[in-house]
Amino acid sequence: MCTINEPPSIFRQVLYFFQPFLNSSQNITWVTPLFLQFLFSHHGFDLVPPFSASPSTHNSDGKRFLPLPPPDARTLKWPNLVVFSFEDLKYATRNFKSDTLIGEGGFGRVYKGWLDENTLTPTKPGSGIVVAIKRLSKKSSQGFQEWQSEISLLGRVSHPNLVKLLGYCWDEDEFLLVYEFMPNTHLWNHLFLIDPDKEPLSWSNRLKIAIGAARGLAFLHSSENQVIHRDFKSINILLDANYNAKLSDFGLARLGPSEGNTHVSTRIMGTYGYAAPEYIATGNLYVKSDVYGFGVVLLEILTGMRALDPERPSGQQILVEWTKPCLSSKKKLKTIMDGRIEGQYSLEAAFEAAQLTLKCLQSDPHLRPSMEEVLEELEAIQLVHNPQLSPSPFS
Repeated sequence: MCTINEPPSIFRQVLYFFQPFLNSSQNITWVTPLFLQFLFSHHGFDLVPPFSASPSTHNSDGKRFLPLPPPDARTLKWPNLVVFSFEDLKYATRNFKSDTLIGEGGFGRVYKGWLDENTLTPTKPGSGIVVAIKRLSKKSSQGFQEWQSEISLLGRVSHPNLVKLLGYCWDEDEFLLVYEFMPNTHLWNHLFLIDPDKEPLSWSNRLKIAIGAARGLAFLHSSENQVIHRDFKSINILLDANYNAKLSDFGLARLGPSEGNTHVSTRIMGTYGYAAPEYIATGNLYVKSDVYGFGVVLLEILTGMRALDPERPSGQQILVEWTKPCLSSKKKLKTIMDGRIEGQYSLEAAFEAAQLTLKCLQSDPHLRPSMEEVLEELEAIQLVHNPQLSPSPFS
């Protein structure tokens, strides 16, 4: 299916003519995808070209891979990943038993499974390695596209601060993704789910997580990658056993602007409270739209409060609007800092982090720092105020 955003009447007529062919399961070679791509992208609409749903192909070694996308589509290449059968993943999760369920989101449910460490074949619980298996919900409206995007990106790039995708399953109407398992779940849980039996997330770990997440985003934004995450938020920052941050959920990721352009025009998606104001207002997505989202997460790390919380009093429900005026004053900053970590940081370090947060939250995307610059400033804060820590990827 082609996805567009509110086309004017002339484009509705074009779509009306082509729709039967676009929905057809047959390949209509004379419908030119490049013409449609130009027609809509030229006027600022997001056209997501359909992908072939043909069976997986095999290489010379007999391993199965998804077919390549159409050569004229602006997409990433399909990756070289393990292809699991649905039966494999049913066995790995004990038929998706309820006690293996570890999470649920817009895409679907996430289960804990077990695979042999060497062959990655399913094995009995408690043996081999633990993996996270995400299963697409039949009710998910964007799930298939997000499934494709996740494979396209994580199969092409690899970095210590991006979650590792081990493989996928495409079995008729079943679509699944298999990831490395993150035992410390995600940042959101540690900031906002208060467990009296657990110590609050420490200042040093918060800074470590921020640096890891910044390093992951900087990698995505680098010139050779130019990928915009588009849904950066605390729940998408996974944590391993040592609180090393790994970015996840790339279903909404987009390629950055082509040479000579400053932004891409796309449908407005993401999460309110984290999405950049220029993106919400116009649909224009900049690489530095992610930097705004990073600034919101930094604010959550400093304050221990959610980006959006309807249970807070009126005027305080949107964290940025409420607390932004407090970031430029040390005295006011103390009033919004997370009380659970009082005494763990110097006020100077917190103030430097607050000033960086303000830079990331600039209304004009051109005035925001790059993620490389954000990373440098965070590492400087860590080095000066925690000199025993080294600014390495896994400090």
